Amino acid sequence: MNEEQESRGITAVDSMVNLTIKISNSCHKMKHEKQTFNNSPTLFSPSSSAFYSALQSPYISPRATGDDSNPPSTTTSPYSDDIPSTSYTPSSEKYDFSDATKLTVPRVSFSFPVPRISLTKGSFSPASSAKLRSCDVYIGFHGQNPNLIRFSKWVKSELELQGIACFVADRSRYADSQSHEIADRVICSVTFGVVVVTKYSLLNYLTSEEIRFFGKKKNLIPVFFETSLNEVTDFLDQTSDGKDCKEAVEWLMKSHESKLEANDGNWRCCVVKVAGILRGKLGRKSVVEKEIENLDQIPFFKNRYFIGREKEIAEIKAIFFGSGDLQENESTVESLTNEDGEVLMEGNLLKRCKHKKAKSSVLCINGGPGMGKTEVALEFAHRYSQRYKMVIWVGGEGQYLRQNLLNSSLNLGIDVSADAERERGRIRSFDEQETEAFKRIKHELFRDMPYLLIIDNLETEKEWWEGKDLHDLIPRNTGSTHVIITTRLPKVMSFETMQLQPLPLADALMLTTGRRKKRYPDQEVEILKKFDEKLGRSSFGLWIVGSLLCELTILPSVLFQAINQIVLDETASQFDEPFWENNHFLLKVLIFCISLLNGTKNHLALRMLLSGSWFAPSPISSNLLAAAASHMSPPTNRFKKWAKTTNLTLFCCSGFIDNQSWKTEQDSALVLVKLGLARRSNIQPGCCIMFHPITQVFAKTKGGLLAAKATIQSTRKIGNPILNSDHLWASVFLVFGFKSSPPEVQLKALQMVQYIKKTALPLAVTAFTTFSRCNSALELLRICTNALEEVEKSFASQIEDWPHHDALCWKKKKSKVKERMDEYVWQDVTLLKATLLETRAKLLLRGGYFDYGEEVCRTCISIRTVMLGHNHSQTLAAQETLSKLVRLRCKI
Repeated sequence: MNEEQESRGITAVDSMVNLTIKISNSCHKMKHEKQTFNNSPTLFSPSSSAFYSALQSPYISPRATGDDSNPPSTTTSPYSDDIPSTSYTPSSEKYDFSDATKLTVPRVSFSFPVPRISLTKGSFSPASSAKLRSCDVYIGFHGQNPNLIRFSKWVKSELELQGIACFVADRSRYADSQSHEIADRVICSVTFGVVVVTKYSLLNYLTSEEIRFFGKKKNLIPVFFETSLNEVTDFLDQTSDGKDCKEAVEWLMKSHESKLEANDGNWRCCVVKVAGILRGKLGRKSVVEKEIENLDQIPFFKNRYFIGREKEIAEIKAIFFGSGDLQENESTVESLTNEDGEVLMEGNLLKRCKHKKAKSSVLCINGGPGMGKTEVALEFAHRYSQRYKMVIWVGGEGQYLRQNLLNSSLNLGIDVSADAERERGRIRSFDEQETEAFKRIKHELFRDMPYLLIIDNLETEKEWWEGKDLHDLIPRNTGSTHVIITTRLPKVMSFETMQLQPLPLADALMLTTGRRKKRYPDQEVEILKKFDEKLGRSSFGLWIVGSLLCELTILPSVLFQAINQIVLDETASQFDEPFWENNHFLLKVLIFCISLLNGTKNHLALRMLLSGSWFAPSPISSNLLAAAASHMSPPTNRFKKWAKTTNLTLFCCSGFIDNQSWKTEQDSALVLVKLGLARRSNIQPGCCIMFHPITQVFAKTKGGLLAAKATIQSTRKIGNPILNSDHLWASVFLVFGFKSSPPEVQLKALQMVQYIKKTALPLAVTAFTTFSRCNSALELLRICTNALEEVEKSFASQIEDWPHHDALCWKKKKSKVKERMDEYVWQDVTLLKATLLETRAKLLLRGGYFDYGEEVCRTCISIRTVMLGHNHSQTLAAQETLSKLVRLRCKI
C-alpha cells in the first residue's frame, strides 16, 4: 500500500467513528511517531474507574477531541461501566447504539502491517505509550449481556490478583476514534490475548478481528461463555458465509486445547483455570504458590432433603442475574439479532434472545420464625456458588454482626489489624482505625470481583454497638457482589424484599415423610395434615416431626397422640414471647424431644443442648459442648413432671433409646442433629453443630442459669480465640452484661479472677490488635477493672468488721473469714487490676489519648510499687510505658 492510499484510509477513519480499521502487527512503527497530544484534551481518571492506565484498570475513558461540534448528551448507556466515558456523547443521528438499531460496521480489508492510528490527531507521549506496552493480557468480549460483562470483569480481577496487568474492552461500544486507537495499541503490545466468545460474538467484526490477530501471533486464549466450540461452528455454518468468520473459527479450533468453556455450573473453575494458564505462560508461578481452593464460608452442607421453593430460587436468580427468553419464528424475516438485540445479518431464520436485566444486587428474604428463610438462602448458595469468587456467610444477630463481618477478613486475606502507633507521621484515632478496617472489607467485597454475601437472621437495621446505619456496612453500590439478607423484619431499608410464604400442603407432607421414604395409609396421611395445621405450617416444626418419624419406630398417629397429651400449664407461662403464645403445639414438640433425651441412660446429649443454647448463634464444636456439659449435673429431676405424660411414647420408643449408647461426644452431638434440633456444620476439623434460633430460645429457658455458668466455665477450653471470638463475646455478655444489659451470671472472686485472666483480657487484646475493635476492647477492659474493684471492696468490708468483735469471738470470726477470703486471691485481684490498667494505657497510647493513658498508667505503677517494689520488672515495664506517653504528649 503506498502513502497516498494509506492517507486516504486514515482520513476515512477520522471521519467515521464506528468504522473498523486495520490493526497493525508492528509496534515498532509507533516509536517513530513525533506528533503529540497538544491539540487533544488531557486523559482523565475519575474515581468511577472511567479511565486508568493499562497497568491499573481495564477501562479506558479518553476525552474526545475538543474541536467536535456535537454538544454533550445527557443520555447514559445501560452499560456505562464498560463503555469509555467521554466528555460528550456523539449525536444519536450518527451513532445510535440502541438495541433496536442496526450497528453498521463496514468491513475493511484486514492488514496487520498497517497500524490503526489517526496521524492527524497526533500520537501518544513516550511515557503513556510505555505504560500501555507493559500490559500483559488483553481481554476482549462483545455483548450487552450483564452476565457476560460480569464474567469478563471477574477474569480481569482474578488476573490482577495474580499480579498480571490486564486490559478489558468491548470495542463495539466505543464512540470515538481515540478510544479505538488506545485499544489498538494495547492489542499490539500485550503478551497474550483472551477473547471471551459467545454464540453470536463472531458475527461482530471486531471480535473476529481480535481472534484472527491473536491467532496469527500464536498468543490466543479463547474462553467460550455459555456455549461451546461446536455450537459456535454449527451456528456460523447456518448464518454466515464470510471468509473472516471462517478464518476466526479455524483459529479457535487451533487454540482450544485448554477447553476453556464457562457454563452455568463452572464459572469459578473456568476463571481459576484461565489464571493458572496465564500464570504459567508468563512465568508468574512464584506470585501465588498455592492453587486457589474452594474457600466458601457456607457453614452448612447442602440439604439433601430440600423440598419445594423452586419458584423462590428462580426469583432470586432472576433478580440477581436477569433472565433470557428465547423466541423463535419460522417465517421469513429480514434480519438476525444476537442476545444483545443487535441486528447482525440478514437471512431466513430468526432466533431472538432478549435478556432481562437484573433488578437488584441486594435482596431481603422476609418471613416468620421457622418459615425456612435460611434454607432458601443455603440452597441458592450451594446451587450458584460457581458464579461467585466466594460465598461469605455472616450471622446477622445484633450483638455479633460487627464481629462476624470482621471475621470474614480472615478468609478474604485482608489485614484489618489496628495501627502499631503511627501512620504517615500521625496517630490515628480509634474511630478512624475502626472505620478504616470496615473500609478495607467493603473495598474488597464490593468491587468487580463477584462475591455472594449472606447475612442470616438480621435482627435490626441499626448496628448494635454504635447505632450505625446498615448502609455504613453495605453500600448502595455493591459492585459485582450480591447480598442476601434473611430477616423477620417486614422491611430493611429500601432493599428489594421477597416475602416467604409457608410451604404448600403437598410439599409440607413430603417434608415430614421424605427422609423415611415410606408411604402411609390414608388415615395416617390425615394425621400428617393435622401436624401441618397444628404447627402453623412452620417448616422448622415439620422438619422436627419428620426427623422423629424417621428415627422412631412409631406411626404418625401415635406420635401425634403422645405430643398432644403433654400438658403445658406452668411451662407455657415461662415463654413470655408472642411467638410461643401462638405456637403451643411446637412447644409441645420440643418438650417431647427433651423428654426423649431425658429417657436415655446417657444424658450427655441433653446437657449439650441445655448448655449449648447459651453460646453465640454460630457453629459449636462437640468438644466445647462436652466441656460445658461436664459442668452440669444430670437434669433428670427437672423433667420428671413430663415423664407421666410421655410414658406411652417412651415405651414405643424404647428400641431407639436402648440402641443409642452415644458413648462419644460426636455421637451425642449428632443425636441432636438427627432429631432436627440442630444442624451439622461443615467447619473442619472435628464435628461442629449449630442450634436453630427457636431451639436456642427454648433450651435457654429450660436450662436456666446453671447451664449459663457451665458455658462460661467451658470457654477455657476454646483453643483458637480468633476463630471462636463470637463465643467468647457471648460469655462476656453473660458475665458483665455490657452496655445497658444487666449481667446474667454472678461469679465468685476466684472465678472472676480466672475468667478475666484467661478469657476477657486475651479477648480484648485480640479484638483491638487483630480486628481494630478499639472502643469495644477498651470498654471491656474498663468493665473488668470495675468488676475487680467491686471484689476489692467486698474484701475490705470483711476486714473492717473484725475489730468490732470482742476477743473471745475473734478467733471464731477470723476462722470464718478465712473460709470466705483467701489472702492470695486478694493479691491476685490487685495485681490483675494493675495488668488491666497497664494494658489500657498501652492501647490508649496507640489512639493518641495521652492524658487519660498517663493517668491510668500512674495508677498501675502505684499498685505495683506497693505490691512488688520499685525495682520489680513489672513495675519498670509500667514506668517505661509512662515515659513513652509523656514523650509523645510533649511532642504533640
